Amino acid sequence: MGIHCQLCFLASLVLVIHAASTLKPADKNKAIARDYLRKFYNLEDLMGTSHFRPEEEIDPLSDKLKEMQKFFKLKVTGTLNKETLEVMKKPRCGVPDVAAYSTFEGKPKWQKNKLTYRIVNYTPDMSIPEVDESIKKALQVWANVTPLRFTRINKGIADIMISFATRVHGDAQPFDGPQGTLAHAFAPSPSSGIGGDAHFDDDELFTLGSSKGPVLFLVAAHEFGHSLGLSHSDVRGALMFPTYSFTDPDSFSLSSDDIRGIQSLYGLTDSEPDCRNLVWDAVTTFKGETMFFKDRFFWRRSPSTSAAQVLIKSFWPSAPDNIDAAYEDPVQDKLFLFKGKQVWAFKDKNLEPGYPKPLSSFGLPASVTKVDAAVHNKNSGKTLLFFDIYYYSYDEKEKKIDKGNPKRLENGFPGLTGEVTAAHMSNSNIYLFSGANLFEFSSSNRNLLRLLKSDHFLPC
Repeated sequence: MGIHCQLCFLASLVLVIHAASTLKPADKNKAIARDYLRKFYNLEDLMGTSHFRPEEEIDPLSDKLKEMQKFFKLKVTGTLNKETLEVMKKPRCGVPDVAAYSTFEGKPKWQKNKLTYRIVNYTPDMSIPEVDESIKKALQVWANVTPLRFTRINKGIADIMISFATRVHGDAQPFDGPQGTLAHAFAPSPSSGIGGDAHFDDDELFTLGSSKGPVLFLVAAHEFGHSLGLSHSDVRGALMFPTYSFTDPDSFSLSSDDIRGIQSLYGLTDSEPDCRNLVWDAVTTFKGETMFFKDRFFWRRSPSTSAAQVLIKSFWPSAPDNIDAAYEDPVQDKLFLFKGKQVWAFKDKNLEPGYPKPLSSFGLPASVTKVDAAVHNKNSGKTLLFFDIYYYSYDEKEKKIDKGNPKRLENGFPGLTGEVTAAHMSNSNIYLFSGANLFEFSSSNRNLLRLLKSDHFLPC
């Protein structure tokens, strides 16, 4: 049988509480703890079927309590205190806990990168297109950071069979009704036809993106992690953390812990761009380094170190891929990333509260649908935001667009030809990237100093 995951309110604990209703409160809590530790920490049966053993014989219970407390980063006491009991009563997954990202025992994985999936049936909670999109998006979460590619089939046996079911449904792991088990999935197994499959409890009210019910995309993305070979992480906030919690699907991103886990099995994406033949998405300084962005990657270059290629989400887990523009404001010690009609602000690797925000937060009009490039002039305190054949000057201190804006590129930067795709400032000069060309301007009088090739600052 494959290894399964069950995101659940521990319904079985309710049975333990009922069975122990004649016990004192302290004994009830011990019964709950023993049941929990048996399921998730391999605690041997210390009390037989119905009787407690003497206190002097429960040392293994204390050891397992310490193990559990360490995993959840609680105070390690080996005793059943209120904080520990509260964690035991939270909704969680049915797979035993491990530390940091982890694979299942034996590191089961698919021996191919092209996998198929099939949606066998649908939940009435959502429309068919909503279910299709949620499943596709959940699989894409893992495809974005690995060589894995997923193709949907509509008949026959797929590598990952996806179904909605209730109660007993043929896999010896029955669901438990509303507000209990959300789903379970099985790790890859060459000897088991159920390996990789994912089942969702149709007694739950699945949603597209509401906090009123479990978000199908979030549950599916977690389960597909198991379908691909990942176990659980002890990093709170990681997708593979044992407990389910609501996150806005539109701002969801894999944590670096999840990325390290899946790449330990399947490696880095096989579509790494060639740094030598690129039109950059964005270029910016960041804490003394220069960063060059393309697709899901960036290259970081500093005077003292050689360039290194990094996944954007492995450095900023909450950042979008395929950004349009970026700039650093050293006074605020913030990095701004633009994509579409939104902007993200980071301090170090942490997303600032309230972000992402709309472009209107900069005072840009609705006609500006994206920022093509951005560059901050630390001498003037102004940030230039480029859009189409125009640019806007944004006063960082006053938090508003300067009067008389926008201006045409040809007027503000005489000699510039073509659209601006990226920009950055170095040694008091402004560099504007346009296709294969790089224009070097004086930041003080905007005189064109040199016309260079776009690989002038080649980071690789």
